[in-house]
Amino acid sequence: MTHTTEKKHDYPSDITREEFEFIRPDLEGARKTTRPREVDLYDVFCAVLYLLRSGCQWRMIPADFPKRGTVRHYYDVWTEQREDGGTLLADILKKIGRRAQGG
Repeated sequence: MTHTTEKKHDYPSDITREEFEFIRPDLEGARKTTRPREVDLYDVFCAVLYLLRSGCQWRMIPADFPKRGTVRHYYDVWTEQREDGGTLLADILKKIGRRAQGG
């Protein structure tokens, strides 16, 4: 999936594209299927950050993010518990210096 530099959303919870490129390999490595991605992973990750920071319900994700079912799918993959008890999302939040709540 190629992404455009035009930003569709602008929320305090968003990270920059530069910050995203630092974690992109980790997020892409969690995907289990080989079908070409149809959404911009940056938008999906920013939607997850929005949910974590705002505490909103899934159905209240703003329309300028990908569909909530898509965001939920990636959230489920990224929060799947590993053998060590951790999750990919928790590791990535630490890597970019954010907490799960309050960003």
